[in-house]
Amino acid sequence: MTIRAVVYGVGPIGQLIARVALEKGFDVVGAIDIDPQKVGKDLGEVLGLGKTLGIKVESDADKVLRDSNPDVVLHSTGSFFDKVYPQIMRAVRVGADVVSTCETLAWPWYRYPDLAELVDNYARNYGSTVLGAGVNPGFVFDVLPAVLSTTLTRLEKITVTRSLDASKRRYSFQKKIGLGMTPTQFREALGRGEITAHVGFAESVLLMASMMGLRLDRVEEGQEAIIADRHYETQYFRIEEGQVRGVVGHGSGFIGDKEVIRVELRACVECEDFEEVRLMGEPSITWRSTGTSGDPATAAVIVNLAPRVLNARPGLVTLKDLVNYSYTA
Repeated sequence: MTIRAVVYGVGPIGQLIARVALEKGFDVVGAIDIDPQKVGKDLGEVLGLGKTLGIKVESDADKVLRDSNPDVVLHSTGSFFDKVYPQIMRAVRVGADVVSTCETLAWPWYRYPDLAELVDNYARNYGSTVLGAGVNPGFVFDVLPAVLSTTLTRLEKITVTRSLDASKRRYSFQKKIGLGMTPTQFREALGRGEITAHVGFAESVLLMASMMGLRLDRVEEGQEAIIADRHYETQYFRIEEGQVRGVVGHGSGFIGDKEVIRVELRACVECEDFEEVRLMGEPSITWRSTGTSGDPATAAVIVNLAPRVLNARPGLVTLKDLVNYSYTA
């Protein structure tokens, strides 16, 4: 079956999603964005394909969704569910399924329980399925370690570490982790929400725990700046000694006073690219990679999951509903 898809958000990630969807044979029937530099242009031009696709990027989301009658909306506009849920509701009201990169939608009951219930009820009523996914949350910090845990007969603790070289990432990523700021500027900007650094530590911990049937008593998360000890430079930022070179953050899940899940992210200029999953129990396992390319991987996750979402139950779902293959507590 050919899947009719609308791309909602044509920023850097949305463009990658659109490219992957086209390569996989999706029938892309609409594109939505509010950027005046994109609105009115052919999607093929925005993607730099060297050809037109006959699909104009439009800002009137209701019109695009109503006229195009999509099976699925591939959504990538923001990190926080409370900010993007009106966009998701527009897709739900036309009966389309939604796969979104919104980080806090990966486990929305943590920060937005009332909103999650509202969207779940609406989606059920309209026969739509809504999923939040991506590479992180949605793979490295949650689904991957849960699947790797399948071979354990007894699990004591999971630690996941992701390290990445921020200098290789796009401008918006480098900006959101505060490169070149002073430590004070970083703390204040993070507190005001002007930068976010990583979003979704708690969501990943809770998603992983749910897949394995672990009942956590509490979740903690936090992040702080990594300070440069010398001059660094990226394509976009000059960083002097004493300024922010990157960020390190974590999310932890506890049963009683025992930390049973810990996920850690270290994103900084000239950091090593790798991921490591340590599963302590019987038997203990360590898995390590040379690093997952974040943006292309996110696009791949969104597009690869779309056919599965079309076959999932209506309502607000998580990857637990689609990938139920893990250790069982």
